[in-house]
Formats: sequence, structure tokens, C-alpha cells
Amino acid sequence: MKTAVLASLIASAAAFAPAKQAATTSTSLNAFEDALGAQPPLGLFDPLGLVSNGDQDRFDRLRYVEVKHGRICQLAFLGNIITRAGIHLPGNIDYAGNSFDSFPNGWAAVYGPDAISRAGLYQIIAFVGFLELFVMKDVTGEGEFPGDFRNGALDFGWDSFDEETKLKKRAIELNNGRAAMMGILGLMVHEQLGGELPVVGAM
Repeated sequence: MKTAVLASLIASAAAFAPAKQAATTSTSLNAFEDALGAQPPLGLFDPLGLVSNGDQDRFDRLRYVEVKHGRICQLAFLGNIITRAGIHLPGNIDYAGNSFDSFPNGWAAVYGPDAISRAGLYQIIAFVGFLELFVMKDVTGEGEFPGDFRNGALDFGWDSFDEETKLKKRAIELNNGRAAMMGILGLMVHEQLGGELPVVGAM
């Protein structure tokens, strides 16, 4: 009887012991703790557990998406700042004679009463789609890391850097992209709220 009771107690305790699962999860996360982008003060920041299973292919896919969105947001943020500073492309944007500087800045340039025509917006979307499908990707399979789109043609001295410098520059791009994602989101929100921002000016 005592043996049966002892066995049942051990079985009950084992049912609530997450030791094995915790060890597995910890080991999986450890695989990315030293990955590029896992930097102080947060280290590996994965609150949703997207790479908690240690899947390298999934991590590379998410890193590729992060780098791509970071690059897009850097362009968006810079474009927003430049046009609000009054710098626009010269000439006309269409055959009707509308100049580039005749349209509002930010979101209002593509949506609203004074926005560019629907045809112009569709052309922009089609061009972005073309870049996404045929240009901004590792076409030749020579990419050294997620987001490497040199395709054996563009280099700009990259191969002349040592490994430490390459990692440093990739980390800089990653952090700038993360900052730009938050920056363009902030500009879009403030544009809807109105008012005025330092450096940027009237929204």
C-alpha cells in the first residue's frame, strides 16, 4: 500500500514538472543568443516566441523580413523628412502639368483630396511589386546572409572588409532599420494628430 501511494505521489509531481520542456526551450533560444541583432540592453528579444523552437530557417526568414522592412522604412523616413523640408524632384509628375511640389507631404500625397491620381498610385504599387519579385532578392544564390542582394554585381568594397567590420556594418544597418520602423510609424501617427514636430515642422 505504501509503495502504491508513493508511486502515485511521484507520478502526480512529475505531471507538474516542466523541467524537460524548459530545458528544451532554453537550449533552443540559446541557439540565437549570440546572433546578429541580439544586442544590449535587450539581448535576444522574442516576446512572442517566434524562434523558440530553434528553427534556423525560420530565424533566417524573419531576419530577411526585418532587414527588408528596415530598409524600406529608412527610405520612407528620409523621404518624409526631405519633402517636408521643401526639397522635391524638379519638373512635372504627370502630363497634366502637375509638379512634384504641388502635392502634399506624407500620407496625404497618396490618399486624400489633394493626392496623386489613382493611376499614379497603381504605377507605384506595380513598380514596387516588380522590385520585390525580380530585383530586390538573392537571384543568383550568392548571398552570404539574409538581405544580401549583391547578386555578384554590386560590391562597393564589401569583400575588402574583414569579418568583424562586416558584422559591425550589418549590425548598424539592422539597428538603423529598427529605429526607422519606429520613426516612420511615429511620423504617420503625428501626421494624423496634427501639430508641429521639432526638425520635421508642421504635420
